[in-house]
Amino acid sequence: MNIKVKVWIEDENKNLVFGSGKTEILEYIDLTGSISKTAQKVGMNYKKAWSHIKILENYIEEDLVITKKGRGEDSGTKLTPKAKELISLYKTLDDDIKNYATKRFEELFISKNCEVINTKDSND
Repeated sequence: MNIKVKVWIEDENKNLVFGSGKTEILEYIDLTGSISKTAQKVGMNYKKAWSHIKILENYIEEDLVITKKGRGEDSGTKLTPKAKELISLYKTLDDDIKNYATKRFEELFISKNCEVINTKDSND
């Protein structure tokens, strides 16, 4: 038995600002150098992937990707230092929260042999 936790960041109007989905998009852009390839990897169309990036850029008021058209070695899409910082900060927050949740779950439900969780109903 284990606990699952999903972490995301919302603005004051409860609009999703940043979470695992946008992190995944940025990480794939970093790996592939392409928004199109990233969209395919995460199972969405190009416009939707680009929209996720633009929403986040508008919210933080800073560019996250640099796109250069063409076929040269430096063409494609690259992450800005700010994008890499956001990925790192989000992953740290996500890991910290999940580690705390796991530890606390074990304290409350596993270590104490919680009767509520460990006792199966005979009708199951």
